[in-house]
Amino acid sequence: MFRTAAAVVLAASLTACGAAEPTGGGDVAVFAAASLTEVFTELGRQYEADHPGTRVRFNFAGSSALARQIDQGAPADVFASAAPANMARVSTAGEPAVFARNTLRIAVPAGNPGRVAGLADFAREEARIALCAEQVPCGAAAAEVFRAAGVTPRPDTLEQDVKAALTKVRLGEVDAALVYTTDVRAAGAAVEGIEFPEAAGAANDYPIAVLANAPNAAGAAAFVAHVRSDRGRAALAGAGFDVP
Repeated sequence: MFRTAAAVVLAASLTACGAAEPTGGGDVAVFAAASLTEVFTELGRQYEADHPGTRVRFNFAGSSALARQIDQGAPADVFASAAPANMARVSTAGEPAVFARNTLRIAVPAGNPGRVAGLADFAREEARIALCAEQVPCGAAAAEVFRAAGVTPRPDTLEQDVKAALTKVRLGEVDAALVYTTDVRAAGAAVEGIEFPEAAGAANDYPIAVLANAPNAAGAAAFVAHVRSDRGRAALAGAGFDVP
């Protein structure tokens, strides 16, 4: 089950799923986890079509880097994190709401030239491995699954967000990486995904919130409502996310 935060709405800012979305105008600055790149880009197009004259400006990166930028005063209206821990670092206008969940999957180049079969292969000295750094959500989740599996990985590179790890796989620079299920799907035929049982125990909840000092609070609330609407949920599910 999703954590209890999944049932919490952004008080006074959001409408319930399926209800009419609040009206928002002007540019909306959305800081979002790198793993949301494809689906949020689609949701941004939908939002702009529904709100003529508005523009959604995205900043996609590792959640820890985004939280640090917000802490340092970067002008942002919405924060969508790949884990609650990074959301807890920033000040929000209401309680963050969990809108999606993601799980890890092993990603290998098409054809699996490194003959990777499971997590145990991440400990092979000859295997070329990419992982996310532990301070970002995909890296923290990876550390959990390796502990559960009793595997000590031997990464050749530690990346600052999941898309960077995926790019290493797509370019054939590594034999395998741990990325999200949604990233494997987004990569298409260039990447193959391998499931493993420990992934279920380290799933990441994704919270979203209007930031306390949002320059465009009304637009921020409207965008968050769109993400949590029936159309938003459908887009997220189509991208491979679990939705509450």
